[in-house]
Amino acid sequence: MISTLVMFSLIILIFYFMILRPQQKRQKERQKLLDGVKKGDKITTIGGIQATVLGLEEKTVLIQISDNVKIKIDKSAVANITKPAEGETS
Repeated sequence: MISTLVMFSLIILIFYFMILRPQQKRQKERQKLLDGVKKGDKITTIGGIQATVLGLEEKTVLIQISDNVKIKIDKSAVANITKPAEGETS
């Protein structure tokens, strides 16, 4: 009986360290990325659109993808943030 409990405990520990913990770490990093979005940042959306952030709201981001083309997207659609180049203005 003790060996069964030990094996069951080992399986649970392996499951935690191989699956649950890395997933939680990725979620924290993703949330930190989304919280770090600010006006003037260059972003890439999950659809591959590259744009500049013009405004922020609680759950949405106003972006400019071309001259006179502005769209509002959900914050969760941001895939990557690139800081603006030095000397570049919005």
